[in-house]
Amino acid sequence: MANNMLISEEKSLSKSIQEMSMNGDVPPPQYVVEGTSFGSKDSSSTLIQIPIIDLISLLSSEGELEKLRSALSSAGCFQAIGHGMSRSYLDKIREVAKQFFALPEEEKQKYARAVNEPEGYGNDRIVSEKQVLDWSYRLSLRVFPSVKRRLSLWPKNPSDFSETLEEFSTKVKSMMDFLLRSMARSLNLEEGSFLDQFGKQPLMLARFNFYPRCSRPDSVLGVKPHTDRSGITVLLQDTEVEGLQILIDDRWVNVPTIPDAFVVNLGDQMQIMSNGIFKSPMHRVVTNTEKLRMSIAMFNEPDPENEIGPVEDLIDETRPRFYRNIKNYGDINYRCYQEGKIALETVKFADKF
Repeated sequence: MANNMLISEEKSLSKSIQEMSMNGDVPPPQYVVEGTSFGSKDSSSTLIQIPIIDLISLLSSEGELEKLRSALSSAGCFQAIGHGMSRSYLDKIREVAKQFFALPEEEKQKYARAVNEPEGYGNDRIVSEKQVLDWSYRLSLRVFPSVKRRLSLWPKNPSDFSETLEEFSTKVKSMMDFLLRSMARSLNLEEGSFLDQFGKQPLMLARFNFYPRCSRPDSVLGVKPHTDRSGITVLLQDTEVEGLQILIDDRWVNVPTIPDAFVVNLGDQMQIMSNGIFKSPMHRVVTNTEKLRMSIAMFNEPDPENEIGPVEDLIDETRPRFYRNIKNYGDINYRCYQEGKIALETVKFADKF
């Protein structure tokens, strides 16, 4: 009954986001954010700067390693340069995404996600009758483990989509593994202290995001405030249009576009593994009246069968254990989202004795 109700609610919207965007229509109530418990409404792009980390320098510079630790223990995110991927290569990735979203709707619907399924093309998964919907389209695809790929959902148009995503995913995964080792070194831990917890078959999801123009950016969001369920998230932003904002010191801070940089932010599972030293930042995406926006996010999380928990060397008398050991945090996160709970709060360690 509940599923049928949610399906009918999905179909009750008389116009698609694309149609409303093209016509300049006022968004219906389902998209309007009445208020938020996260941060002040105003954003700031000048008082607080998002750190820039040169990845190649992490191999030889203690200063850059300390900068990494500082960034992840405060803002929980940074802009990554020195990653070995050229501007022209990153533009090629962006172009493939733009070509897909520019296809006729009937073509994109060939890869539509099923109701309550995470993979495929579409809008929000509706998990609550009172849910506020995001003003965006997404194409979500599992890329690793490769045996878990649902290739029927990988677009055939553009023709080089699959080949491009395969290569890009492999490069990003290598970068993520390098970052996980660097994060451990920044805390004076063994290099594998975080990476080993991801297991032999960690999950990686690619999400292509498209944000059409919106007539009410003051009350409609491209993505609602949330923290990621991942261990680590790597985002390739639009080259021109800003939209991503991170919550720092109760203020929404714009993340500027740097065409040859990736935005790296941690997810909840790295906050757990670091025993709360590293932060999983709250973030959102705002809409724009003048320009559409595109981005590509890569999410990496541990094998659901792997037990994760705070690294033992990060637990002592001055810093007690904050989180318990758990498996399949992604499922915990999803259920909490449905119930309006903060997932990290439900896995805090409590010594009842």
